[in-house]
Parts: sequence; structure tokens; C-alpha cells
Amino acid sequence: MKYLNFIIFALFVSICCTKKTENKTSNKNLKIAKNNTELEEEYIDSLKIGVSGYYKIDFKKFRSNDSVYVDIKFYEKNNSKWNLKQNFHFLKDGVLNCNVEFKDFNNDKLNDFTFQSSIAGRGANIIRKLFIFDKKTGKLIFIRNSEDFPNLRYNKELDCVDAFRVYGGTQSAFAKIEKDSLREFANVELFEERIIINTIDKNGKEKNIKNEKFEEGCFIRFKNYSPLKEYEGEY
Repeated sequence: MKYLNFIIFALFVSICCTKKTENKTSNKNLKIAKNNTELEEEYIDSLKIGVSGYYKIDFKKFRSNDSVYVDIKFYEKNNSKWNLKQNFHFLKDGVLNCNVEFKDFNNDKLNDFTFQSSIAGRGANIIRKLFIFDKKTGKLIFIRNSEDFPNLRYNKELDCVDAFRVYGGTQSAFAKIEKDSLREFANVELFEERIIINTIDKNGKEKNIKNEKFEEGCFIRFKNYSPLKEYEGEY
């Protein structure tokens, strides 16, 4: 009888421990019977996205027999109930964790949302999908070309988004958020001991404003192109 009671108690503890809680990340491989799919990552948060306490992200990464993908559900609270507003689905590489982050990318004092979707340049280019919280509609705007801008960050100096591309050289790129895209308006390239600075108009036409010898190395990230300013010890 004691052994039977112990088994019942163990089952009860196991069931209680599987209850999901908000604002907690889980990286355990939780098996889902349907279609032989496994839940590899889960992040649920209602405090860090948009207006704290009124919006919620439910982020899950799954692995099936033939693919790895993420499902993102975005909710708004109405009369104490969470109502689903948006649902996103993306394929993902099967190597990296998603590294979910909440940061303000458009200087409206409300957090936006990114996750790591890929990596390139032997690990130097961290690729992320970016979602901007739109306070007018209470929805997320998926920035469709955000993966073209590796190592994304908000740039206080120019009130824009900047990127750092690493290849045979490096390039610091500066872009504005326009609707559901990033529009690059300037970049600074260091390649083969030269520095090349271009501006780009709204029609995509480039104008070279500097092309000269530069022997200080190529792994430098810039926070301004005119006048030229470096990030100090940050990439």
C-alpha cells in the first residue's frame, strides 16, 4: 500500500510541475505525440512587450521529422481575458536557439521583439527577425527584410536602426523603419585597407562621400557616418 501511495504522489507532483507559467523560458525537449513533433523552446511573456500587462507573446519552437519551425501567438487583454490578435509561423534552422529579446527599436519607449533566426559569417553575423509593436493598432509589425541587417541594434546617435555586416571586410549600415521594412540610408565599409562611405536616397541611388586609405583595421563598428564615430568596445 505504501508503494502504491508513493506512485500516486509522484504522478501528482509530475502533473503539477508541467503547468505552464508566464515570463518563464523552457528549453526542455517536451514531446508532443501528434505528428511526432517536439517542443524545444517556449517563452511566454506579458510584461516586456508593448504596454506591460496588456499584451502577451506566446513563442514556441518545434522540431518535427522533416522541419524546425516557430509559432508565435500575440494576445491583447480585454476584460481580464487574453484575446488572440495575431499568429505567425516561420521555418527555422535546426542548430541555434532562438534567444528571444525585447528591446525598443523605434524609440517610442515600448519594447519590440526579436528572435535569432539564423547565423552567418562563421558566427559573426547574428540574424534576427524583428517585430515592431505598433501602439496605434496594438499589433506587431513584422519587418520583412530585417534578416538583411545582421547584428541589429537601436542607434541613439542617429535615432535609427544600425547593423554590422562581417565578411572579408566589415560594413556598418544605417536604416530607418518605414512601414514593414528597413530602408538603408548610409553605410561605412572597411575593406582592403580602405574606408568607403556611401549615402543612399529613397530611390536606392547611392552617393559616395568618402573613399580613401584606412590602416586602422577592419573590425570597427561605427555609430555615425558624418561625422565618423565609432562604438567603443561594442559590436
